[in-house]
Amino acid sequence: MRATAKATFVRVAPRKVQIVLDLIRNKPVDEAMAILKFTPKAACEPLQKLLKSAMANAENNNDMDLANSYVAECRVDQGPTLKRIRPRDKGRAYRINKKTSHITLVLAEKE
Repeated sequence: MRATAKATFVRVAPRKVQIVLDLIRNKPVDEAMAILKFTPKAACEPLQKLLKSAMANAENNNDMDLANSYVAECRVDQGPTLKRIRPRDKGRAYRINKKTSHITLVLAEKE
């Protein structure tokens, strides 16, 4: 059995999310939650929320045992970029790209 949770349009750049996802890939659910809780990265807060959602989906929708569950798959894709302008000297304008992420988290049970 597999349980999935998705978070779309998260206002964190995909490169920053990928660093944290590499830490929790193939880890048991409780260990992954502890890693997210004590890692000082901006991406940890939305990932912690997403992991809780995946755990709830696993327990309620798929009747999975969370004690035997692990993070089977975690993926981040780039969402749309918010384009903003920063005024500069002599009437110029610099572009600021605020990137967004689509994050997918899949939990599975160990056999």
